[in-house]
Amino acid sequence: MKPRIGVTTTPGTVDDHFVERVDRSLVDAVLRAGGVPFGLPVLALADVEVALLALDGLLLTGGGDVDPTRYGELPGPEVFGIDPGRDAFEVALVLAAARAGVPVLGICRGCQVMNVALGGSLIQHVPAVTGRDHYRKDLSLVTVHDVRVAPGSLLAGVVGASSIGVNSLHHQAVDRLGNGLQAVAWSDDGVVEGVETAFPARLLGVQWHPELLPGLPAHDRLLAWLVTEAGRPVAATTDQVSDSAA
Repeated sequence: MKPRIGVTTTPGTVDDHFVERVDRSLVDAVLRAGGVPFGLPVLALADVEVALLALDGLLLTGGGDVDPTRYGELPGPEVFGIDPGRDAFEVALVLAAARAGVPVLGICRGCQVMNVALGGSLIQHVPAVTGRDHYRKDLSLVTVHDVRVAPGSLLAGVVGASSIGVNSLHHQAVDRLGNGLQAVAWSDDGVVEGVETAFPARLLGVQWHPELLPGLPAHDRLLAWLVTEAGRPVAATTDQVSDSAA
């Protein structure tokens, strides 16, 4: 059986109807990697663990900003797209997945959610800190800057390189690291571009969008890693993950 990958969706409206949206590029990326994607809409927190029972892996997708009050700050003027319900659901997903040993790949917002779920914080607006705009939506389908990857890290093993070119569609980034997370990739202005844990659950987050760079081996390998890990039985890690960040 092909691994079943839960793909988080973005709540929105179409013709005055509430919808849960997932970009086709994410669906195609999971399919290319050999998995079967399942849209995972925002659910009640009581249903998180039940939903995970039906999945082998979890893909946390991009979207609006995580509410800064979740990491003890007031929202700055540049913060946009806050959805408290989605935040709560995805934070609970990260913690439950880690406890259950379900592998997780976080993309852009997904990387940030992972960090906040584990007690970390975010830079609310990167240009205000580094002076560089990391939101290059006009160039989303090509690489725009290089990322340095820590030798010996899980991420380095997955992408097969110590430096790779990435696209860039974010204005926030990891600041204080969450419990158990380590930074393993950086842009040349010091922005954290990749995080991972040593938990058997194997949580991996990247700040760029590999699904928008099909055909580039380093980026295809990220989705392949998730699907491969999802196909392996992993022991649960209840004693290693705390709900204190939720």
